Amino acid sequence: MSHWSIRVLDEPQQMRHVEDLQRRVWPGSEVEIVPAHLLLAAAHNGGLVLGAYHVEGQPFVETGAANEAVYPEHVGEEGRLIGFVFGFPGVYSTADGLRLKHHSHMAGVDPAYRDQGIGFALKRAQWQMVRHQGIDRITWTYDPLLSRNAYLNISNLGSVCNTYLRDEYGELRDGLNAGVSTDRFQVDWWVNSNRVNRRLSKRPRLRLDLAHFLAAGTQIVNPSQVGEDQLPRPSGVQVEELVAEINRAEEPPPIFLLEIPGNFQRLKSTDLELAQAWRLHTRSLFEAFFALGYLVTDFIHLPGVFGRSFYVLSYGQSYI
Repeated sequence: MSHWSIRVLDEPQQMRHVEDLQRRVWPGSEVEIVPAHLLLAAAHNGGLVLGAYHVEGQPFVETGAANEAVYPEHVGEEGRLIGFVFGFPGVYSTADGLRLKHHSHMAGVDPAYRDQGIGFALKRAQWQMVRHQGIDRITWTYDPLLSRNAYLNISNLGSVCNTYLRDEYGELRDGLNAGVSTDRFQVDWWVNSNRVNRRLSKRPRLRLDLAHFLAAGTQIVNPSQVGEDQLPRPSGVQVEELVAEINRAEEPPPIFLLEIPGNFQRLKSTDLELAQAWRLHTRSLFEAFFALGYLVTDFIHLPGVFGRSFYVLSYGQSYI
């Protein structure tokens, strides 16, 4: 049983709670906070702000510090706001002209309540609301080196990606983003597709792990090596040679695996220079594969002390 409820937010006090929750999710920089008045304006003009509230009187396992206090700044009559998602309408170009889409700009969950399925529930509610608006595409951006986000966005929600944005937001100063280039994936969530409907159904899907792909002969294009400091190092793969090899093949290989650090935030807090090296390394690979016609269709994470993470790159649009 879920111990939270999801509600549409459209009142000033609710938006102030969203402001306060942003400070919990992205600490360290007040200027990065989306203000309540802008959230309210978007909500009243075709945008969408959804909030997840802890149902009072129900047990809830907190994943933050033991006995963490309730933070009164984002507690209202509805209970404690523990997650939100915010988006607005946009347009994109097609051969037949401009089409409407929904751009999901922000989604966050209180650090004390993560890994409980709240992010998935918020996105599922967003999917339902946007479908009712008659819109068939939702886009958003995220850092492709964050395994937690990749697992939710690609593996659980069924979004796909073939768009890489270099340093999309310039320099960010909050605690999660400071110090490295703000490269982003822009993912596509085709809300009426069989792929997305299967991922959001209550029937569990069969997940393939790394062993399945390796048994089928799938190549890891950039297998990492663990250094003496126990941190993963990017491989020395030559991107130009790899692209030339793929172009020489009669048919492009259908699938590749591309490795990222298993825990990028921990790596970044330990060795900022190595974190930026991973950024530049994966940037060159993603841009090359997207230019060849590949797109990200799945994500694998192997937990453990030296956890490893891999994107599945598939050739052609048939995987959507």
